[in-house]
Amino acid sequence: MTFFAARDANLHFGKFHVLRDISLEFEKSQVMVICGPSGSGKSTLIRSINRLAGPLTSGSILLEGRDLKSMSAKELHRRIGMVFQRFNLFQHLTVLDNIALPQRRVLGRSRKEAKARAVSLLERVGLKDKCGAYPVQLSGGQQQRVAICRALAMDPELLLFDEPTSALDPEMVGEVLQVMRELASSGMTMIVVTHEMGFARELASEILFMEEGRIVERAPPAEFFSEPREQRTRTFLQQILRHGG
Repeated sequence: MTFFAARDANLHFGKFHVLRDISLEFEKSQVMVICGPSGSGKSTLIRSINRLAGPLTSGSILLEGRDLKSMSAKELHRRIGMVFQRFNLFQHLTVLDNIALPQRRVLGRSRKEAKARAVSLLERVGLKDKCGAYPVQLSGGQQQRVAICRALAMDPELLLFDEPTSALDPEMVGEVLQVMRELASSGMTMIVVTHEMGFARELASEILFMEEGRIVERAPPAEFFSEPREQRTRTFLQQILRHGG
Protein backbone atom coordinates (compact mmCIF):
# COMPACT_ATOMS: atom_id res chain seq x y z
CA MET A 1 0.00 0.00 0.00
CA THR A 2 1.28 3.46 -0.88
CA PHE A 3 2.31 5.38 2.25
CA PHE A 4 1.03 8.79 1.16
CA ALA A 5 -1.22 9.79 -1.71
CA ALA A 6 -3.20 12.80 -2.90
CA ARG A 7 -5.95 12.04 -5.40
CA ASP A 8 -7.30 14.89 -7.56
CA ALA A 9 -7.22 17.26 -4.57
CA ASN A 10 -8.87 20.63 -5.15
CA LEU A 11 -9.29 23.51 -2.73
CA HIS A 12 -11.15 26.80 -3.13
CA PHE A 13 -11.02 29.87 -0.92
CA GLY A 14 -14.29 31.42 -2.00
CA LYS A 15 -14.00 31.80 -5.76
CA PHE A 16 -10.21 31.46 -5.70
CA HIS A 17 -9.09 28.02 -6.88
CA VAL A 18 -6.00 27.49 -4.69
CA LEU A 19 -5.15 23.84 -5.37
CA ARG A 20 -5.95 22.35 -8.76
CA ASP A 21 -6.18 18.59 -9.33
CA ILE A 22 -3.22 17.70 -7.11
CA SER A 23 -2.27 14.04 -7.46
CA LEU A 24 0.94 12.55 -6.08
CA GLU A 25 2.20 9.64 -4.03
CA PHE A 26 5.36 8.56 -2.27
CA GLU A 27 6.65 5.94 0.14
CA LYS A 28 8.09 5.90 3.65
CA SER A 29 11.57 7.33 4.21
CA GLN A 30 11.34 9.51 1.11
CA VAL A 31 11.92 13.28 1.13
CA MET A 32 9.57 15.22 -1.15
CA VAL A 33 10.67 18.81 -1.80
CA ILE A 34 8.10 21.31 -3.11
CA CYS A 35 9.25 24.54 -4.72
CA GLY A 36 7.70 27.28 -6.78
CA PRO A 37 7.09 31.04 -6.82
CA SER A 38 5.19 32.85 -4.08
CA GLY A 39 1.46 32.24 -4.32
CA SER A 40 1.87 28.94 -6.19
CA GLY A 41 -0.04 26.94 -3.55
CA LYS A 42 2.88 24.99 -2.12
CA SER A 43 2.36 26.04 1.52
CA THR A 44 -1.40 25.62 1.14
CA LEU A 45 -0.78 22.07 -0.06
CA ILE A 46 1.12 20.98 3.02
CA ARG A 47 -1.24 22.89 5.31
CA SER A 48 -4.08 20.95 3.69
CA ILE A 49 -2.34 17.72 4.65
CA ASN A 50 -2.44 18.82 8.29
CA ARG A 51 -6.03 20.13 7.90
CA LEU A 52 -4.93 23.71 8.58
CA ALA A 53 -6.23 25.13 5.30
CA GLY A 54 -9.84 24.02 5.56
CA PRO A 55 -11.48 20.98 3.96
CA LEU A 56 -10.76 20.07 0.36
CA THR A 57 -13.41 21.07 -2.16
CA SER A 58 -12.97 17.71 -3.86
CA GLY A 59 -10.54 14.81 -3.98
CA SER A 60 -8.73 13.19 -1.07
CA ILE A 61 -5.45 12.93 0.81
CA LEU A 62 -4.60 9.47 2.13
CA LEU A 63 -2.10 8.13 4.66
CA GLU A 64 -1.62 4.37 4.28
CA GLY A 65 -4.96 4.20 2.50
CA ARG A 66 -6.93 6.18 5.09
CA ASP A 67 -8.50 9.48 4.15
CA LEU A 68 -7.10 12.12 6.49
CA LYS A 69 -10.54 13.68 6.95
CA SER A 70 -11.67 10.47 8.67
CA MET A 71 -9.03 10.86 11.40
CA SER A 72 -9.63 12.68 14.65
CA ALA A 73 -7.54 15.79 15.22
CA LYS A 74 -5.59 13.95 17.90
CA GLU A 75 -4.72 11.03 15.64
CA LEU A 76 -3.83 13.35 12.76
CA HIS A 77 -1.46 15.43 14.89
CA ARG A 78 0.07 12.30 16.36
CA ARG A 79 0.84 10.79 12.96
CA ILE A 80 1.77 13.98 11.07
CA GLY A 81 4.05 16.63 12.54
CA MET A 82 4.59 20.13 11.19
CA VAL A 83 7.37 22.69 11.45
CA PHE A 84 6.24 26.21 10.60
CA GLN A 85 8.05 29.12 9.00
CA ARG A 86 7.88 31.26 12.14
CA PHE A 87 8.40 28.56 14.79
CA ASN A 88 4.97 28.94 16.55
CA LEU A 89 6.48 28.30 19.97
CA PHE A 90 4.58 29.24 23.14
CA GLN A 91 6.38 32.32 24.41
CA HIS A 92 5.24 31.84 28.03
CA LEU A 93 6.64 28.29 28.24
CA THR A 94 10.24 27.22 28.61
CA VAL A 95 11.94 25.30 25.82
CA LEU A 96 11.46 22.08 27.78
CA ASP A 97 7.76 22.68 28.35
CA ASN A 98 7.19 23.64 24.71
CA ILE A 99 8.28 20.11 23.81
CA ALA A 100 6.90 18.20 26.80
CA LEU A 101 3.39 19.66 27.07
CA PRO A 102 2.07 18.46 23.68
CA GLN A 103 3.30 14.94 24.44
CA ARG A 104 1.32 14.87 27.66
CA ARG A 105 -1.84 16.28 26.09
CA VAL A 106 -1.89 14.30 22.84
CA LEU A 107 0.02 11.11 23.66
CA GLY A 108 -0.87 10.86 27.36
CA ARG A 109 2.75 10.55 28.43
CA SER A 110 3.62 11.15 32.05
CA ARG A 111 5.45 14.32 33.05
CA LYS A 112 8.63 12.27 33.57
CA GLU A 113 8.39 10.48 30.20
CA ALA A 114 7.66 13.70 28.31
CA LYS A 115 10.56 15.50 29.98
CA ALA A 116 12.98 12.65 29.22
CA ARG A 117 11.96 12.62 25.55
CA ALA A 118 12.32 16.40 25.33
CA VAL A 119 15.78 16.41 26.88
CA SER A 120 16.90 13.59 24.58
CA LEU A 121 15.77 15.50 21.48
CA LEU A 122 17.30 18.77 22.63
CA GLU A 123 20.59 16.98 23.15
CA ARG A 124 20.30 15.57 19.63
CA VAL A 125 20.11 19.09 18.13
CA GLY A 126 22.72 20.59 20.44
CA LEU A 127 20.36 22.56 22.71
CA LYS A 128 20.29 20.55 25.93
CA ASP A 129 21.66 23.57 27.82
CA LYS A 130 18.59 25.62 26.77
CA CYS A 131 15.96 23.54 28.59
CA GLY A 132 15.09 26.33 31.02
CA ALA A 133 15.27 29.18 28.52
CA TYR A 134 12.27 30.93 26.98
CA PRO A 135 11.89 31.32 23.19
CA VAL A 136 12.60 35.06 23.34
CA GLN A 137 16.06 34.24 24.71
CA LEU A 138 16.97 32.11 21.67
CA SER A 139 18.15 32.96 18.17
CA GLY A 140 15.87 32.21 15.25
CA GLY A 141 17.90 29.15 14.35
CA GLN A 142 17.70 27.85 17.90
CA GLN A 143 13.94 28.44 18.01
CA GLN A 144 13.48 26.51 14.78
CA ARG A 145 15.51 23.60 16.15
CA VAL A 146 13.26 23.60 19.23
CA ALA A 147 10.22 23.59 16.92
CA ILE A 148 11.65 20.56 15.11
CA CYS A 149 12.15 18.82 18.48
CA ARG A 150 8.54 19.58 19.41
CA ALA A 151 7.32 17.94 16.20
CA LEU A 152 9.65 14.94 16.60
CA ALA A 153 8.58 14.39 20.21
CA MET A 154 5.21 13.14 18.95
CA ASP A 155 6.98 10.33 17.04
CA PRO A 156 5.24 11.25 13.76
CA GLU A 157 5.22 9.05 10.70
CA LEU A 158 5.36 12.08 8.40
CA LEU A 159 6.99 15.44 9.05
CA LEU A 160 5.96 18.58 7.13
CA PHE A 161 8.21 21.64 6.81
CA ASP A 162 6.75 24.94 5.60
CA GLU A 163 9.72 27.06 4.44
CA PRO A 164 11.61 26.34 7.69
CA THR A 165 14.57 28.60 6.91
CA SER A 166 12.93 31.58 5.18
CA ALA A 167 12.46 33.58 8.41
CA LEU A 168 16.07 33.06 9.50
CA ASP A 169 19.13 35.24 9.13
CA PRO A 170 21.49 33.68 6.56
CA GLU A 171 24.05 32.58 9.15
CA MET A 172 21.38 30.56 10.99
CA VAL A 173 20.10 28.64 7.97
CA GLY A 174 22.90 26.08 8.05
CA GLU A 175 22.22 24.86 11.58
CA VAL A 176 18.58 24.11 10.76
CA LEU A 177 19.41 22.43 7.44
CA GLN A 178 21.94 20.25 9.24
CA VAL A 179 19.24 18.94 11.58
CA MET A 180 17.03 18.26 8.55
CA ARG A 181 19.89 16.41 6.82
CA GLU A 182 20.28 14.18 9.87
CA LEU A 183 16.54 13.49 9.93
CA ALA A 184 16.55 12.54 6.25
CA SER A 185 19.56 10.27 6.79
CA SER A 186 17.77 8.57 9.69
CA GLY A 187 14.84 7.65 7.42
CA MET A 188 12.27 10.26 8.46
CA THR A 189 9.56 10.71 5.83
CA MET A 190 9.40 14.40 4.99
CA ILE A 191 7.60 16.90 2.76
CA VAL A 192 9.61 20.12 2.62
CA VAL A 193 8.48 23.42 1.08
CA THR A 194 11.70 25.34 0.51
CA HIS A 195 13.77 27.51 -1.81
CA GLU A 196 16.98 25.91 -0.52
CA MET A 197 17.96 24.26 -3.77
CA GLY A 198 21.20 22.88 -2.35
CA PHE A 199 19.17 20.90 0.21
CA ALA A 200 16.79 19.76 -2.53
CA ARG A 201 19.61 18.62 -4.79
CA GLU A 202 21.33 16.76 -1.97
CA LEU A 203 18.49 15.05 -0.11
CA ALA A 204 15.23 15.07 -2.05
CA SER A 205 13.88 11.79 -3.36
CA GLU A 206 11.76 13.87 -5.74
CA ILE A 207 11.13 17.55 -6.38
CA LEU A 208 7.76 19.07 -7.23
CA PHE A 209 7.52 22.43 -8.96
CA MET A 210 4.18 24.19 -8.47
CA GLU A 211 2.62 27.24 -10.07
CA GLU A 212 -0.94 28.63 -9.85
CA GLY A 213 -2.05 25.73 -7.66
CA ARG A 214 -0.88 23.02 -10.08
CA ILE A 215 1.99 20.58 -10.15
CA VAL A 216 3.89 21.68 -13.25
CA GLU A 217 6.76 19.22 -12.99
CA ARG A 218 7.86 16.33 -10.80
CA ALA A 219 11.24 14.63 -11.11
CA PRO A 220 14.22 13.20 -9.19
CA PRO A 221 16.82 15.90 -8.37
CA ALA A 222 19.35 14.94 -11.05
CA GLU A 223 16.70 15.19 -13.76
CA PHE A 224 14.99 18.22 -12.25
CA PHE A 225 18.15 20.31 -12.23
CA SER A 226 19.86 19.07 -15.38
CA GLU A 227 16.95 18.34 -17.74
CA PRO A 228 13.71 20.03 -16.61
CA ARG A 229 10.98 19.30 -19.15
CA GLU A 230 8.93 22.47 -18.74
CA GLN A 231 10.04 25.93 -19.79
CA ARG A 232 8.43 27.41 -16.68
CA THR A 233 10.58 25.15 -14.50
CA ARG A 234 13.71 26.18 -16.39
CA THR A 235 12.90 29.87 -15.93
CA PHE A 236 12.28 29.41 -12.19
CA LEU A 237 15.55 27.54 -11.71
CA GLN A 238 17.52 30.16 -13.59
CA GLN A 239 16.08 32.89 -11.40
CA ILE A 240 16.50 31.15 -8.06
CA LEU A 241 19.97 29.74 -8.75
CA ARG A 242 21.10 33.17 -9.95
CA HIS A 243 20.16 34.53 -6.52
CA GLY A 244 21.91 31.74 -4.64
CA GLY A 245 18.88 29.64 -3.68
